[in-house]
Amino acid sequence: MERIALHTRIAEGREADYDREHARIPDELDASLRAAGVQTWRIWRDGRDLFHVVEVEDYQAMRRALAEDPANQRWQEHINQFLEVVDDYGGEDSGIRPVWELPAEPATDGTA
Repeated sequence: MERIALHTRIAEGREADYDREHARIPDELDASLRAAGVQTWRIWRDGRDLFHVVEVEDYQAMRRALAEDPANQRWQEHINQFLEVVDDYGGEDSGIRPVWELPAEPATDGTA
């Protein structure tokens, strides 16, 4: 299982629209995300900045599957009107590079 962090930005003045549209995503999009291997997808917002954490079986495979998925294509066309930068699902991105994580258990070998 991969955990991928992403960053997107809401277009100025579209914050309430973006929040409203994510109150409940379409059932067909939910099904497409799950079929593409997504276990969880969380989004946090700080002003216009959006931070996503996606837990997925294979991020690159998910991106390829969703690029061709009609439900995702409809969603992207709709939701992208609220975003500053549009994601065309054409890239081979790997999300935000991780820097540090507090491990679940403390290190026992004296390293931090």
